Amino acid sequence: MLNKNIQTFIACDSEYEDSKIVLFGAGFDGTTSFRPGTRFAPSAIRNESFGIETYSPYQDKDMTDYSYFDSGDIELPFGSTSRAVADIAMRSDQILTDGKLPFMIGGEHLVTLGSVMAVKEKYDDLYIVHFDAHADLRDDYLGQQLSHACVLRRCWDLVGDGHIFQFGIRSGDREEFRFADQHTEMHKFCFDGLEETVEKLRGKNVYLTVDLDVLDPSVFPGTGTPEAGGVSFDELRKALTLVCSSLNIVGCDVNELSPVYDQSGVSTAVACKMIREMLLALS
Repeated sequence: MLNKNIQTFIACDSEYEDSKIVLFGAGFDGTTSFRPGTRFAPSAIRNESFGIETYSPYQDKDMTDYSYFDSGDIELPFGSTSRAVADIAMRSDQILTDGKLPFMIGGEHLVTLGSVMAVKEKYDDLYIVHFDAHADLRDDYLGQQLSHACVLRRCWDLVGDGHIFQFGIRSGDREEFRFADQHTEMHKFCFDGLEETVEKLRGKNVYLTVDLDVLDPSVFPGTGTPEAGGVSFDELRKALTLVCSSLNIVGCDVNELSPVYDQSGVSTAVACKMIREMLLALS
């Protein structure tokens, strides 16, 4: 059994045994290719979460009516990327073994691989819904296959063709988009096609990974690789609510907040609100 963290995300202080959703932080940015700082996101999100309400007027639901558990951050070795991924897989596996849903707060996007590895062990026929500005389908980045620029390619290695659905993608090299044409279902620039995808995936086991740089930098400047032309806050909120409330989500993550690049705190507040809406939609 996991122990409760001293500082938790707002309203995520129920007992482990009573909680169906378990949060944990994976503050790792060892492969960040541009601006580092995502390692500080989980603690910043916990701290700033007390600036929002537990009640969502969007969904007319309150977090205090449900039980959530925050198990704190994993201590990850920054000198070993493979060990960090393995440690994340171990934490996710423990949560899954106890019959609960792992909800990870990153960290750079590579952290998703560890959680997907554990979820795939339990649910063989696994599908991935991916919100992001970047394709993340490179086979390697500067010779490294374990990189945040390669994370969805490594996930594809696990789940195969027809199991990855990407939305909001507006950046990547030419070969990534050519790879997507053959191996994933990519919806560029926005969430067009999401409702059809949800219908297609009903009843299936789905992992949801959310890179917050899918948002436009005018909404979310606090990230390591900002990309102009992103979606709005409300577009992402509605998309997350739809996916989380309609599909059998067996694992999920929110990643790529880099709080040091937005001293106003607005980006962190946006991340907190997205997590709240996801938790309520999953409940």
